[in-house]
Amino acid sequence: MYRFERRNQHFDRLVANAGLRWMGQNTNHYPAHPKVREAMVACIEQDQFHAYAPPLGLEELRQGVIEDLGLPDQAALITDGAVSGLYHVCRTLLGPGQSLVTTDPTWAWPMVFAREAGAEVVQIPIYGAEHGYRLAPERLRAMVDERTRLIYIVDPNNPLGTCCTAEEIAEIAAIAKSIGAYLVHDCTYRDFAYGHHLAAHHYPERTITVWSFSKWLGFAGLRIGALVAHPDVLERLAVAPPNNLGSSILAQRGAIAGLKVKREWFGEVLAAQRRSQRKVREAAEALPGFHVPVYPSNGNFLIIECDEAGIRPEALVAALDRRNIQIRQGSYHTKAFGDRFVKVSVTVPDAWVDEFCAALPEAVEVARGMNAPAELF
Repeated sequence: MYRFERRNQHFDRLVANAGLRWMGQNTNHYPAHPKVREAMVACIEQDQFHAYAPPLGLEELRQGVIEDLGLPDQAALITDGAVSGLYHVCRTLLGPGQSLVTTDPTWAWPMVFAREAGAEVVQIPIYGAEHGYRLAPERLRAMVDERTRLIYIVDPNNPLGTCCTAEEIAEIAAIAKSIGAYLVHDCTYRDFAYGHHLAAHHYPERTITVWSFSKWLGFAGLRIGALVAHPDVLERLAVAPPNNLGSSILAQRGAIAGLKVKREWFGEVLAAQRRSQRKVREAAEALPGFHVPVYPSNGNFLIIECDEAGIRPEALVAALDRRNIQIRQGSYHTKAFGDRFVKVSVTVPDAWVDEFCAALPEAVEVARGMNAPAELF
């Protein structure tokens, strides 16, 4: 069987499992605000889905995104989730003889898109205490050159949970500007951060801010995100976007409602996931050889190092899968460091977190005896 078939069947099995505890994909499983549900139900009941949405998105949503980010001089393009926007940026702006510079670990898919466009991918290792699990701007400066077309920064970093300081973002933006590169600032997890700083304030002419409704609003399955950039950049990106007939009208109506209730609703989500982070950290660090190196995380997830315990991440993932608990192996994000850690998502019901914490000790012992490599995606 082809790998693409095995991969799809793997995720189809997960989706079909009604009892699965989704704790590996950073998805938000807290209940939606009633106003968000009402907006989407009204969209269906009024048959609004028969028509295409505007190609760049509903004007109310585009303006809402700009206001939420605080970038009034920029323009927004609504996309089918952040990943569609990243695909579009990489395939539009990159080509042979050029390079994308990013970190290791990072989110893997933009690197795939860049290579498919014929570009080279350059990764800067940031994993480990020696790097503070973060990108030092001087290390970025040493790795860029005249071929660097895109600098891709996930901030807060997925999977590490570290977040750039105001000074670091200013320096990174200055480096991108000094070589005329585009700076793709992936801010998917900014709403979970203790403090977040937008590069577009320092380098508005060529910063592309990437944002998503998948995580903070819990819309992963509805596929809605945004690219925000200077109108000159967006003029080019608007020529041939993958969703040139507009993103889901249902998702857009829900996203508009979500922005309107964000102030009253999201604070509870943020507080709950931070409590869950504490529970997961305590459960993990009670086990010999286990360590949570980045705490608190600025994302809705934590990494747990298990290499010193002699546990393979894939084995621990497989052991917890037997209990209907899905977490993610480090190799999904990084080949160089993926054998050191697993990632656990925490925007989930308290009961799921409690089940994970209770199941972890026994799962570790089961994983210790699992030697055959498992095919995970």
